[in-house]
Amino acid sequence: MKHKKAKDINEPQGNLTPIPDFLPPPEELLPIEETIKITIALDAKTLKFFKGYAGKSGLKYQRLIRQVLKGYARKYG
Repeated sequence: MKHKKAKDINEPQGNLTPIPDFLPPPEELLPIEETIKITIALDAKTLKFFKGYAGKSGLKYQRLIRQVLKGYARKYG
């Protein structure tokens, strides 16, 4: 008696047609925006919040602050 080979669900199934790559190159996905270095004074509680949140999320706190400010500026700018 022949044993049927079990289909691997991770392998392509059926009649497949390749499609061209439609994604832009990585450098176009997130265009680099000009940044300007500044000095800013934050109250201790605010800085502690961003550092704590960044630490739990595996992010850098300065980048997180930039993203929050950028979102605020886009919404109200």
